[in-house]
Amino acid sequence: MAQPLDLAAVRSFENLEFLARQLVEGFITGLHQSPYHGFSVEFSEHRLYNPGESTRHLDWKVFARTDKLFVKRYEEETNLRCHLLLDVSPSMYYPSPGHDKLRFSVLCAAALATLLQKQRDAVGLVTFADQVELQTPVRSTSTHRHTLLLTLQQLLERPVQRRPTDVAGVIHTIAQQIPKRSLVVIFSDMLGRAPEEQTQALAALQHLRHQQHEVLLFHVMDRATESDFAFQDRPYLFEDVETGETIKLQPAQVREQYQAAMRRYEQELALRCGQFKIDFVPVDIREPFDKVLYAYMMKRGKVK
Repeated sequence: MAQPLDLAAVRSFENLEFLARQLVEGFITGLHQSPYHGFSVEFSEHRLYNPGESTRHLDWKVFARTDKLFVKRYEEETNLRCHLLLDVSPSMYYPSPGHDKLRFSVLCAAALATLLQKQRDAVGLVTFADQVELQTPVRSTSTHRHTLLLTLQQLLERPVQRRPTDVAGVIHTIAQQIPKRSLVVIFSDMLGRAPEEQTQALAALQHLRHQQHEVLLFHVMDRATESDFAFQDRPYLFEDVETGETIKLQPAQVREQYQAAMRRYEQELALRCGQFKIDFVPVDIREPFDKVLYAYMMKRGKVK
């Protein structure tokens, strides 16, 4: 039976600030800076008065000093809209039930949803494999957060389903669907069956940035086996979790080539994320999820 969400650990993130580093457009007054200007919040700057417009916001003190008419501009504060994208493809159930990449991702997603709702930020959840499976509304209520946590819990309880993965296609779809600049947090191993799929995934991440979303990628892996190929030197029967195809081999025969290929891909992924100004967080699921998340939050808090 799947382990339930560790709600104590999830709630431990409620007091952390998760302010977006870029201007975001929101829909209710809150914590985050908006690219738009209104007349109901903090003063931002002056601009020259245009004849014929309202004199309501003229700065008469500046006029007294300069004999010129200036209008006050104000900086609107709005809430963040966050979309949590959770890869639920078969590879996310690796390596074993209760200790897989999906559980790690679910715990992190639950913690972030709790944190953001505490700040009155709006959160939505998208689950996907070869296509979008579930897409919730983006809301900031405690009732909505409760619904998200129940949905995440259900993901831990269902059996793995054999099906293909299309990370690139789903991210392209989401990039087109989200109409407002938002924070998009992706939990995925970013694994494809062919090199061209990995190239397409990188292009999809660039598409999100082109749409002016802030993007955070948690690259979720079991580092010991998926990156280092640290299997004992004895015959193994390896199975493709998507197709069921199997291959029997001795790990030592392919370890060096496998490690080199994985290093190239992970380095390329980190490099591209840096170029696209995407926050890239490499994750080893053998570490406690709260340790990984806290480390990132502390790092983020230091970035101005």
